[in-house]
Amino acid sequence: MARRTVNPIGMSFLDAMTCGLGAVVLLYMVINASIQLRADRVTVDLRAETDRLEKEVLAGHERLVEVRNSVREAEQEQAITRGLSRRMIETLTTISEELATYEDSTLARREHLNRLKSDIRTMEEGAKRLAAAAPPSDETPGDRTRRHIGDGDRQYLTGLKVGGSRILFLVDVSASMLDDTIVNIIRRRNLPNEQKIRAEKWQQAVATVDWLTTQIPRDSSYQIYLFNDTARPVLEGTDHQWLDGSDGLLLGRVLGEMKAIIPERGTSLLRAFEAANQMDPPPDNITILTDGLPTIGANPARTGTVSAKQRVRLFDRASKSRPGNVPINVILFPMEGDPMAAAAFWKLAMASRGSFMGISEDWP
Repeated sequence: MARRTVNPIGMSFLDAMTCGLGAVVLLYMVINASIQLRADRVTVDLRAETDRLEKEVLAGHERLVEVRNSVREAEQEQAITRGLSRRMIETLTTISEELATYEDSTLARREHLNRLKSDIRTMEEGAKRLAAAAPPSDETPGDRTRRHIGDGDRQYLTGLKVGGSRILFLVDVSASMLDDTIVNIIRRRNLPNEQKIRAEKWQQAVATVDWLTTQIPRDSSYQIYLFNDTARPVLEGTDHQWLDGSDGLLLGRVLGEMKAIIPERGTSLLRAFEAANQMDPPPDNITILTDGLPTIGANPARTGTVSAKQRVRLFDRASKSRPGNVPINVILFPMEGDPMAAAAFWKLAMASRGSFMGISEDWP
Protein backbone atom coordinates (compact mmCIF):
# COMPACT_ATOMS: atom_id res chain seq x y z
CA MET A 1 0.00 0.00 0.00
CA ALA A 2 1.36 3.27 -1.05
CA ARG A 3 2.14 5.86 1.56
CA ARG A 4 0.23 9.13 1.51
CA THR A 5 2.23 12.30 1.22
CA VAL A 6 1.33 14.87 3.81
CA ASN A 7 0.82 18.49 2.29
CA PRO A 8 1.05 21.12 4.97
CA ILE A 9 -0.89 23.67 2.91
CA GLY A 10 -4.30 22.40 2.34
CA MET A 11 -7.61 23.80 1.32
CA SER A 12 -8.68 24.39 4.88
CA PHE A 13 -5.68 26.57 5.50
CA LEU A 14 -6.24 28.54 2.36
CA ASP A 15 -9.83 29.04 3.25
CA ALA A 16 -8.87 30.27 6.68
CA MET A 17 -6.33 32.65 5.22
CA THR A 18 -8.79 33.90 2.65
CA CYS A 19 -11.43 34.43 5.28
CA GLY A 20 -8.95 36.29 7.43
CA LEU A 21 -7.85 38.46 4.56
CA GLY A 22 -11.47 39.17 3.69
CA ALA A 23 -12.14 40.09 7.29
CA VAL A 24 -9.17 42.48 7.28
CA VAL A 25 -10.36 44.06 4.04
CA LEU A 26 -13.88 44.37 5.40
CA LEU A 27 -12.56 45.85 8.62
CA TYR A 28 -10.44 48.32 6.60
CA MET A 29 -13.42 49.32 4.49
CA VAL A 30 -15.59 49.87 7.57
CA ILE A 31 -12.89 51.88 9.30
CA ASN A 32 -12.22 53.88 6.11
CA ALA A 33 -15.92 54.68 5.65
CA SER A 34 -16.14 55.85 9.27
CA ILE A 35 -13.04 57.98 8.90
CA GLN A 36 -14.36 59.53 5.67
CA LEU A 37 -17.69 60.39 7.34
CA ARG A 38 -15.97 62.02 10.28
CA ALA A 39 -13.58 63.80 7.94
CA ASP A 40 -16.54 65.21 5.96
CA ARG A 41 -18.19 66.45 9.14
CA VAL A 42 -14.97 68.10 10.35
CA THR A 43 -14.38 69.53 6.89
CA VAL A 44 -17.83 71.18 6.82
CA ASP A 45 -17.15 72.85 10.17
CA LEU A 46 -13.69 73.97 9.05
CA ARG A 47 -15.06 75.34 5.78
CA ALA A 48 -17.68 77.35 7.65
CA GLU A 49 -15.00 78.69 9.96
CA THR A 50 -12.79 79.43 6.97
CA ASP A 51 -15.60 81.33 5.21
CA ARG A 52 -16.22 83.34 8.36
CA LEU A 53 -12.54 84.16 8.70
CA GLU A 54 -12.37 85.14 5.00
CA LYS A 55 -15.32 87.52 5.49
CA GLU A 56 -13.62 89.05 8.52
CA VAL A 57 -10.41 89.44 6.51
CA LEU A 58 -12.32 91.21 3.70
CA ALA A 59 -14.06 93.49 6.21
CA GLY A 60 -10.68 94.18 7.79
CA HIS A 61 -9.24 95.13 4.39
CA GLU A 62 -12.14 97.52 3.81
CA ARG A 63 -11.64 99.11 7.20
CA LEU A 64 -7.92 99.31 6.52
CA VAL A 65 -8.61 101.18 3.26
CA GLU A 66 -10.94 103.58 5.10
CA VAL A 67 -8.33 104.13 7.79
CA ARG A 68 -5.67 104.80 5.17
CA ASN A 69 -7.95 107.31 3.45
CA SER A 70 -8.64 108.97 6.78
CA VAL A 71 -4.92 109.11 7.48
CA ARG A 72 -4.31 110.75 4.08
CA GLU A 73 -7.04 113.33 4.73
CA ALA A 74 -5.62 114.00 8.17
CA GLU A 75 -2.16 114.43 6.68
CA GLN A 76 -3.55 116.86 4.06
CA GLU A 77 -5.41 118.84 6.73
CA GLN A 78 -2.26 118.86 8.83
CA ALA A 79 -0.28 120.21 5.89
CA ILE A 80 -2.91 122.90 5.27
CA THR A 81 -2.95 123.75 8.97
CA ARG A 82 0.82 124.05 9.01
CA GLY A 83 0.66 126.42 6.04
CA LEU A 84 -2.02 128.51 7.72
CA SER A 85 -0.01 128.51 10.93
CA ARG A 86 3.03 129.81 9.11
CA ARG A 87 0.99 132.53 7.45
CA MET A 88 -0.63 133.45 10.77
CA ILE A 89 2.77 133.62 12.42
CA GLU A 90 4.07 135.85 9.62
CA THR A 91 0.97 138.06 9.89
CA LEU A 92 1.30 138.29 13.66
CA THR A 93 4.96 139.18 13.28
CA THR A 94 4.09 141.93 10.81
CA ILE A 95 1.33 143.25 13.08
CA SER A 96 3.66 143.19 16.06
CA GLU A 97 6.21 145.21 14.12
CA GLU A 98 3.52 147.70 13.03
CA LEU A 99 2.24 147.95 16.61
CA ALA A 100 5.73 148.65 17.83
CA THR A 101 6.03 151.42 15.23
CA TYR A 102 2.63 152.83 16.19
CA GLU A 103 3.50 152.69 19.88
CA ASP A 104 6.69 154.65 19.22
CA SER A 105 4.72 157.16 17.14
CA THR A 106 1.98 157.39 19.78
CA LEU A 107 4.54 157.97 22.52
CA ALA A 108 6.13 160.77 20.48
CA ARG A 109 2.70 162.30 19.86
CA ARG A 110 1.85 162.13 23.54
CA GLU A 111 5.06 163.89 24.42
CA HIS A 112 4.33 166.52 21.78
CA LEU A 113 0.76 166.88 23.09
CA ASN A 114 1.99 167.30 26.64
CA ARG A 115 4.39 170.03 25.49
CA LEU A 116 1.52 171.75 23.66
CA LYS A 117 -0.68 171.55 26.76
CA SER A 118 2.12 173.04 28.82
CA ASP A 119 2.51 175.85 26.29
CA ILE A 120 -1.26 176.46 26.33
CA ARG A 121 -1.31 176.65 30.12
CA THR A 122 1.59 179.11 30.01
CA MET A 123 -0.23 181.22 27.42
CA GLU A 124 -3.47 181.11 29.42
CA GLU A 125 -1.65 182.26 32.53
CA GLY A 126 -0.06 185.05 30.54
CA ALA A 127 -3.45 186.04 29.12
CA LYS A 128 -4.94 186.12 32.60
CA ARG A 129 -2.11 188.33 33.80
CA LEU A 130 -2.61 190.65 30.83
CA ALA A 131 -6.36 190.75 31.40
CA ALA A 132 -5.84 191.58 35.08
CA ALA A 133 -3.43 194.35 34.19
CA ALA A 134 -5.67 195.85 31.47
CA PRO A 135 -7.86 198.83 32.45
CA PRO A 136 -11.61 198.11 32.82
CA SER A 137 -13.76 198.84 29.78
CA ASP A 138 -17.50 198.96 29.19
CA GLU A 139 -17.12 197.84 25.57
CA THR A 140 -18.10 194.29 24.54
CA PRO A 141 -15.06 192.40 23.25
CA GLY A 142 -15.19 191.22 19.64
CA ASP A 143 -17.86 191.80 17.03
CA ARG A 144 -20.18 188.83 17.68
CA THR A 145 -23.74 189.19 18.88
CA ARG A 146 -23.91 185.74 20.52
CA ARG A 147 -21.66 183.05 21.90
CA HIS A 148 -21.88 179.30 21.38
CA ILE A 149 -19.94 176.91 23.58
CA GLY A 150 -19.85 173.30 22.51
CA ASP A 151 -19.24 170.28 24.72
CA GLY A 152 -15.90 170.80 26.45
CA ASP A 153 -15.47 174.25 24.88
CA ARG A 154 -14.38 172.73 21.58
CA GLN A 155 -13.08 175.14 18.99
CA TYR A 156 -12.10 173.54 15.69
CA LEU A 157 -9.98 175.01 12.92
CA THR A 158 -12.46 174.59 10.06
CA GLY A 159 -11.43 177.14 7.44
CA LEU A 160 -15.08 178.22 7.25
CA LYS A 161 -15.35 181.99 7.20
CA VAL A 162 -18.76 183.49 8.03
CA GLY A 163 -18.18 186.98 6.67
CA GLY A 164 -19.64 189.51 4.29
CA SER A 165 -22.27 192.22 4.44
CA ARG A 166 -25.21 189.98 3.55
CA ILE A 167 -24.90 186.37 4.71
CA LEU A 168 -27.45 183.77 3.58
CA PHE A 169 -27.80 180.39 5.27
CA LEU A 170 -29.62 177.65 3.31
CA VAL A 171 -30.59 174.79 5.64
CA ASP A 172 -31.77 171.41 4.32
CA VAL A 173 -34.93 170.37 6.24
CA SER A 174 -35.82 167.29 4.18
CA ALA A 175 -36.65 163.93 5.79
CA SER A 176 -33.11 162.66 5.22
CA MET A 177 -31.91 165.04 7.97
CA LEU A 178 -33.52 162.69 10.51
CA ASP A 179 -30.76 160.06 10.39
CA ASP A 180 -27.61 158.83 8.63
CA THR A 181 -29.07 155.57 7.27
CA ILE A 182 -31.98 155.03 4.89
CA VAL A 183 -33.62 152.42 7.14
CA ASN A 184 -33.63 154.73 10.16
CA ILE A 185 -34.83 157.65 8.05
CA ILE A 186 -37.87 155.64 6.96
CA ARG A 187 -38.47 154.53 10.55
CA ARG A 188 -38.12 158.02 12.03
CA ARG A 189 -40.26 159.54 9.29
CA ASN A 190 -43.26 157.69 10.75
CA LEU A 191 -42.59 158.71 14.36
CA PRO A 192 -44.43 161.53 16.19
CA ASN A 193 -43.20 165.07 15.53
CA GLU A 194 -41.73 165.38 19.04
CA GLN A 195 -39.41 162.46 18.34
CA LYS A 196 -38.51 163.76 14.88
CA ILE A 197 -37.35 167.06 16.39
CA ARG A 198 -35.17 165.16 18.89
CA ALA A 199 -33.41 163.15 16.14
CA GLU A 200 -29.66 163.26 16.80
CA LYS A 201 -28.69 164.28 13.27
CA TRP A 202 -31.26 167.10 13.16
CA GLN A 203 -30.19 168.36 16.58
CA GLN A 204 -26.61 168.46 15.29
CA ALA A 205 -27.77 170.54 12.31
CA VAL A 206 -29.60 172.95 14.64
CA ALA A 207 -26.48 173.23 16.83
CA THR A 208 -24.42 173.93 13.72
CA VAL A 209 -26.75 176.78 12.74
CA ASP A 210 -26.49 178.04 16.33
CA TRP A 211 -22.70 178.05 16.05
CA LEU A 212 -22.72 179.74 12.65
CA THR A 213 -24.88 182.58 13.91
CA THR A 214 -22.27 183.35 16.57
CA GLN A 215 -19.84 184.11 13.74
CA ILE A 216 -22.04 186.81 12.15
CA PRO A 217 -20.33 190.22 12.41
CA ARG A 218 -22.35 192.93 14.15
CA ASP A 219 -22.29 195.18 11.10
CA SER A 220 -23.61 192.46 8.75
CA SER A 221 -27.08 191.34 7.72
CA TYR A 222 -28.19 187.76 7.48
CA GLN A 223 -31.10 185.51 6.54
CA ILE A 224 -31.81 181.81 7.18
CA TYR A 225 -33.83 179.92 4.58
CA LEU A 226 -35.10 176.37 4.98
CA PHE A 227 -35.49 174.19 1.90
CA ASN A 228 -36.97 170.78 1.12
CA ASP A 229 -39.38 170.66 -1.84
CA THR A 230 -39.91 174.40 -1.28
CA ALA A 231 -37.83 177.23 0.22
CA ARG A 232 -38.98 179.60 2.97
CA PRO A 233 -37.38 181.79 5.65
CA VAL A 234 -37.20 180.30 9.13
CA LEU A 235 -38.86 183.45 10.51
CA GLU A 236 -42.28 183.80 8.95
CA GLY A 237 -43.00 187.12 7.24
CA THR A 238 -39.35 187.91 6.40
CA ASP A 239 -39.36 186.68 2.79
CA HIS A 240 -36.55 188.29 0.72
CA GLN A 241 -35.61 190.49 3.72
CA TRP A 242 -32.26 190.87 5.43
CA LEU A 243 -32.12 190.70 9.23
CA ASP A 244 -29.91 192.89 11.43
CA GLY A 245 -26.86 191.01 12.68
CA SER A 246 -26.52 193.24 15.73
CA ASP A 247 -30.05 192.48 17.01
CA GLY A 248 -29.47 189.75 19.56
CA LEU A 249 -33.14 189.43 20.51
CA LEU A 250 -34.18 188.93 16.89
CA LEU A 251 -31.43 186.35 16.40
CA GLY A 252 -32.59 184.47 19.51
CA ARG A 253 -36.13 184.46 18.12
CA VAL A 254 -34.91 183.09 14.80
CA LEU A 255 -33.05 180.27 16.55
CA GLY A 256 -36.11 179.52 18.65
CA GLU A 257 -38.13 179.04 15.46
CA MET A 258 -35.32 176.91 14.06
CA LYS A 259 -35.50 174.50 16.99
CA ALA A 260 -39.20 173.87 16.29
CA ILE A 261 -38.71 172.84 12.64
CA ILE A 262 -39.62 169.25 11.66
CA PRO A 263 -37.59 167.72 8.77
CA GLU A 264 -39.86 166.25 6.09
CA ARG A 265 -40.35 165.59 2.36
CA GLY A 266 -37.67 165.62 -0.38
CA THR A 267 -34.77 167.93 -1.25
CA SER A 268 -34.80 170.58 -3.99
CA LEU A 269 -31.54 172.53 -4.21
CA LEU A 270 -33.04 174.41 -7.15
CA ARG A 271 -35.67 175.99 -4.86
CA ALA A 272 -32.93 177.07 -2.45
CA PHE A 273 -30.96 178.83 -5.21
CA GLU A 274 -34.15 180.44 -6.54
CA ALA A 275 -34.76 181.92 -3.09
CA ALA A 276 -31.16 183.18 -3.00
CA ASN A 277 -31.63 184.87 -6.40
CA GLN A 278 -34.75 186.66 -5.13
CA MET A 279 -32.91 188.38 -2.27
CA ASP A 280 -32.57 192.14 -2.85
CA PRO A 281 -29.84 193.21 -2.56
CA PRO A 282 -28.24 189.85 -3.41
CA PRO A 283 -26.15 187.92 -0.86
CA ASP A 284 -22.37 188.17 -0.89
CA ASN A 285 -21.81 184.97 1.12
CA ILE A 286 -23.88 181.74 1.10
CA THR A 287 -23.59 178.76 3.44
CA ILE A 288 -25.44 175.54 2.60
CA LEU A 289 -26.14 172.93 5.29
CA THR A 290 -27.23 169.65 3.68
CA ASP A 291 -26.60 165.91 3.75
CA GLY A 292 -26.66 164.94 0.10
CA LEU A 293 -27.59 165.55 -3.49
CA PRO A 294 -31.12 166.77 -4.33
CA THR A 295 -33.96 164.33 -4.98
CA ILE A 296 -36.36 166.86 -6.52
CA GLY A 297 -35.97 169.40 -9.30
CA ALA A 298 -38.44 171.97 -10.51
CA ASN A 299 -41.20 169.35 -10.37
CA PRO A 300 -41.78 166.36 -8.07
CA ALA A 301 -40.26 163.05 -9.17
CA ARG A 302 -42.53 160.77 -11.21
CA THR A 303 -41.31 157.66 -9.43
CA GLY A 304 -40.87 156.92 -5.75
CA THR A 305 -37.11 156.41 -6.03
CA VAL A 306 -34.36 158.55 -7.54
CA SER A 307 -31.17 156.93 -8.82
CA ALA A 308 -27.67 158.27 -8.15
CA LYS A 309 -27.31 159.45 -11.76
CA GLN A 310 -30.62 161.30 -11.57
CA ARG A 311 -29.51 163.03 -8.37
CA VAL A 312 -26.29 164.16 -10.03
CA ARG A 313 -28.28 165.56 -12.97
CA LEU A 314 -30.61 167.40 -10.56
CA PHE A 315 -27.57 168.86 -8.80
CA ASP A 316 -26.01 170.01 -12.08
CA ARG A 317 -29.26 171.71 -13.15
CA ALA A 318 -29.60 173.44 -9.79
CA SER A 319 -25.95 174.57 -9.83
CA LYS A 320 -26.55 176.42 -13.09
CA SER A 321 -29.10 178.64 -11.32
CA ARG A 322 -26.86 179.56 -8.36
CA PRO A 323 -26.15 183.26 -7.78
CA GLY A 324 -23.08 184.35 -9.71
CA ASN A 325 -19.88 185.69 -8.14
CA VAL A 326 -20.98 184.64 -4.65
CA PRO A 327 -18.82 182.28 -2.50
CA ILE A 328 -20.77 179.18 -1.53
CA ASN A 329 -19.66 177.39 1.61
CA VAL A 330 -20.93 173.83 2.08
CA ILE A 331 -21.33 171.95 5.36
CA LEU A 332 -22.10 168.32 4.48
CA PHE A 333 -23.66 165.99 7.04
CA PRO A 334 -23.14 162.21 6.72
CA MET A 335 -25.66 160.23 4.66
CA GLU A 336 -25.74 156.58 3.60
CA GLY A 337 -26.04 155.67 -0.08
CA ASP A 338 -24.96 159.03 -1.58
CA PRO A 339 -21.26 158.64 -2.50
CA MET A 340 -21.26 161.39 -5.15
CA ALA A 341 -22.44 164.14 -2.79
CA ALA A 342 -19.07 165.04 -1.29
CA ALA A 343 -17.34 165.37 -4.67
CA ALA A 344 -20.21 167.37 -6.21
CA PHE A 345 -20.50 169.87 -3.35
CA TRP A 346 -16.71 170.19 -3.09
CA LYS A 347 -16.54 171.14 -6.77
CA LEU A 348 -19.35 173.66 -6.23
CA ALA A 349 -17.49 175.23 -3.29
CA MET A 350 -14.19 175.38 -5.17
CA ALA A 351 -15.79 176.81 -8.31
CA SER A 352 -17.40 179.64 -6.29
CA ARG A 353 -14.25 180.29 -4.19
CA GLY A 354 -16.03 179.04 -1.09
CA SER A 355 -15.14 176.32 1.43
CA PHE A 356 -16.27 172.74 1.99
CA MET A 357 -16.50 170.93 5.32
CA GLY A 358 -17.63 167.38 6.08
CA ILE A 359 -19.22 167.45 9.52
CA SER A 360 -17.89 165.26 12.33
CA GLU A 361 -20.14 163.47 14.81
CA ASP A 362 -19.38 165.78 17.76
CA TRP A 363 -19.24 169.16 15.97
CA PRO A 364 -19.81 171.95 16.89
